[in-house]
Amino acid sequence: MKKIAQISVFAKYAWFVLTYNILVILWGVFLRASNSGDGCGQHWLTCHGEVIPVAPEFKTTIEFVHRVMSALDGVLMLILLGLAIRRWYLSRTEPDRSVLRTAAVSFLFVLTEGAIGAGLVLTGNTAQTLTAARPFWMAGHLINTFVLLTFLTLTARRASGGGRLNFEIERKPIVALFVGIVAILFVGMTGSIAALSHMLFPAETLSEGLASDFSATSHALLRLRLLHPVSAILTSVFLIFLTGWITKETGALKYTVRWSNILSLLILAQLALGAATLLSLAPIVMQLGHLLLADAIWLAYVIFAANVLSEFPEESLDCDSSSSANLASINSSEASEGT
Repeated sequence: MKKIAQISVFAKYAWFVLTYNILVILWGVFLRASNSGDGCGQHWLTCHGEVIPVAPEFKTTIEFVHRVMSALDGVLMLILLGLAIRRWYLSRTEPDRSVLRTAAVSFLFVLTEGAIGAGLVLTGNTAQTLTAARPFWMAGHLINTFVLLTFLTLTARRASGGGRLNFEIERKPIVALFVGIVAILFVGMTGSIAALSHMLFPAETLSEGLASDFSATSHALLRLRLLHPVSAILTSVFLIFLTGWITKETGALKYTVRWSNILSLLILAQLALGAATLLSLAPIVMQLGHLLLADAIWLAYVIFAANVLSEFPEESLDCDSSSSANLASINSSEASEGT
């Protein structure tokens, strides 16, 4: 991939959109952790039947801000898709076709993200409400979010000079990468259950919380939340060894090895922060940091996997000389438009 100063305006915009999506996700965590999910009642698109709430409560403000951020996200994603269409129309190169595909899928999943959020509100699965379906809603929300981040990352990476994904390699690394994806998603889903149980059944002390985890009379959510720390530790060890094995098995280049090391460092930091979050009874600020690191781990794994599957992990866009000339002219026009 290219250095920051060398990548196109479009690539920088793609990274910006990815960053903004992470901010929206973090605000969503604050929304849930602060019990503000019902801030607008069971109304969508309106807030308590109003387009703009008048004299809103604190939780209404939090919910409304989240909706505004989500709406802006939709606009940013639409612009990203439009720019991707324009680049492909002008260049007709394979790299820009790949970027267009991932940008289109990203836009699709930002729509489903909004639909899931609307479904949570309209069915009343917010704040302190607990239904049999709510854990499944949250699991679906998390998976959709991770898929959205995946395709946004692939869009930004490819536009920045990342190589084309090639699945025509040995089967072992592909299977191993897939197992890693499943493991991370499972940890994420158990984490959503743990966060929900903490919000609905808060404990005054750590010993009280641990006792409820093992009590036969506790709610099923409380007994299930122990899955999160256990699966997180096992998955962390697995991922560190997995990435090390893949880099040796495939003879990965320096850039891929670097992302393997970054992923390992993020995992170790997450284990430490996860332990601190548990010991401090999960205050909101710790939950935000915990989820931010979870997103960072997912993005690092996506980039690592993409590099492993890339035909030219350290090369710029794999196009012929004429395609490169077309791409250079587009980047030049983008730069002049940005000045």
